[in-house]
Amino acid sequence: MYALKGFLTVISAALVIFLFLTDHHVLTEQWISIAKEDTGRIGISVLILESGQTAAMNGSDHFPMQSVYKLPIAMAVLHRVDQGELSLEQILAIRPDEYIPANKHSPLRDQFPSGSRKTVRELIRYSLVESDGTASDVLLRLAGGPARVNHYLRSLGIRELVVANSEMDMTWYTQFDDWCSPRAALQLLGIIQKGPAISESSRTVLLSAMQESQTGENRIRHLLPKGTVVADKTGSSGTQNGRAAATNDIGLVTLPDGRHLAIAIFVTDSEKPEELRDQEIAKLARAAWDEFVQQNP
Repeated sequence: MYALKGFLTVISAALVIFLFLTDHHVLTEQWISIAKEDTGRIGISVLILESGQTAAMNGSDHFPMQSVYKLPIAMAVLHRVDQGELSLEQILAIRPDEYIPANKHSPLRDQFPSGSRKTVRELIRYSLVESDGTASDVLLRLAGGPARVNHYLRSLGIRELVVANSEMDMTWYTQFDDWCSPRAALQLLGIIQKGPAISESSRTVLLSAMQESQTGENRIRHLLPKGTVVADKTGSSGTQNGRAAATNDIGLVTLPDGRHLAIAIFVTDSEKPEELRDQEIAKLARAAWDEFVQQNP
């Protein structure tokens, strides 16, 4: 009797695994179909945080992050806040010579050309909501520089993510030194959503800013149902010789039943116009949404 029960349990578990692998195959085939007309390389990984269900396409490949790297930098600063080494209400003076060059994105520089004073909390918002390069550089300095940020990431078990440059120093060529794999991005997102490596207050700061993000309207969230809660961070490189080095979006999507879908999409070396690259990311995200919502309608 017990032997039969054990046998049936094994068969049942095997069936569940088979069904999931079949779904995984269907989803990746959809992604391949969406991506097949792109001249570049696309990496995507998804994970249901509550169940561990996952799927990936080029999930272990390395991709230039561009402004996606502002998220781990902000996390490293908030870690120092959690340790009592910094305060969110600490005021910092930003001098004009700290502003990144005019050809790079910085609303802070454009709004306050003579310099400004901002709290750490405000700088995190500028960095994550408006993807402000100057704000991110100030935060990187507060975090202790790239080496300290990488040390913090390794302490979290995240190894396939490297912060190497400030926005001030980043060039078309050095941007490839700041890289991440899609699966490492999922690790980062999982830590934000589930903890316990960051405090509840720091988690709230991050998620609030990511949900308010003004740079990702045409990417992950674009084709999702109206009202879907999405907390994301984008990264974009511009183009050189007709190719875009980075068109990225990573984020946390709340499904209708309350589960959380962590998703990371990186597009590199694409010749498509930006609008079509954004559409591609939106379609990849929608395919993942449809797959996991259908499993638990």
